[in-house]
Amino acid sequence: MILCCGESLIDMLPRVTGDDEPAFAPHAGGAVFNTAIALGRLGTPVGFVSGLSNDMFGDILRDTLGASNVDHSLTITSDRPTTLAFVTLTNGQASYAFYDENTAGRMLSPEDMPALPDQVEAAFFGGISLMVEPCAKAYESLMARESAARVTMIDPNIRPSFIKDETVYRERLARLFAVSDIVKLSDEDLFWLEGEGDIETLAQGLLAKGPSVVFITEGAKGAHAFTTRDTVFVPAQKAEVVDTVGAGDTFNAGVLAALHAEGKLNKSALSAIDADTLQVALTLGVRVAGIVVARAGANPPWAQDLA
Repeated sequence: MILCCGESLIDMLPRVTGDDEPAFAPHAGGAVFNTAIALGRLGTPVGFVSGLSNDMFGDILRDTLGASNVDHSLTITSDRPTTLAFVTLTNGQASYAFYDENTAGRMLSPEDMPALPDQVEAAFFGGISLMVEPCAKAYESLMARESAARVTMIDPNIRPSFIKDETVYRERLARLFAVSDIVKLSDEDLFWLEGEGDIETLAQGLLAKGPSVVFITEGAKGAHAFTTRDTVFVPAQKAEVVDTVGAGDTFNAGVLAALHAEGKLNKSALSAIDADTLQVALTLGVRVAGIVVARAGANPPWAQDLA
């Protein structure tokens, strides 16, 4: 099982009523939540760890997880409200306004983090859950606790406007990269973290900090995979872009699903991973991301959609 650890929230997506008035429609979302949903739809065994509310939005999140075959038995339930993210779209690109104070997802502590069952082979972390306290400490503690025994992957999915203390956040990411087996970044995230420069040179700098594999997505161009031995690139699939909500999250699921299917989600296999396997992982990641951008909102494909 792959365990996705991080935020779940309700994306309030822009719509227009029958009277031509602006409105927002609630859709289950969150970067880590989206990755879990996409993995479940691809047929990969997946679980989810987060704080979920008892409110009506929490019910939407639980129902959505169950409908996509995601095990949510390890979630932490409380009476606090659900995080809301109001989305605006400009030329298909999403920007967000978050309402996250004192929510069920945010108010987690290291003591809330569950013991993981033996069937968990890999754990995925990222998103806004690593940017805000106290839940950032909780997820960091879980990742540090499990990184010696299980494969760990991180995609910080950086949103600078959401970061309260950039120094603290950068220091946290440095610690998490050091214990990660896989790091995924968009090119924008890479430049925010490491400064402008050649993508391959910057990725090699990240590899020197500890990971076995670094994936870099470049939007409509495609995606790279880097190890200390190989560089692999797969171009993006052509698509009529509706919006980019959930594209990177679904790419993560495609990569993890492929590595799971190839039997590579263990530390020894990842440390020796070859270019052909990276090509397989990138190809599925790019393919499923290409489907998502052609749909409204984060709506990952099912396995039968790939046939």
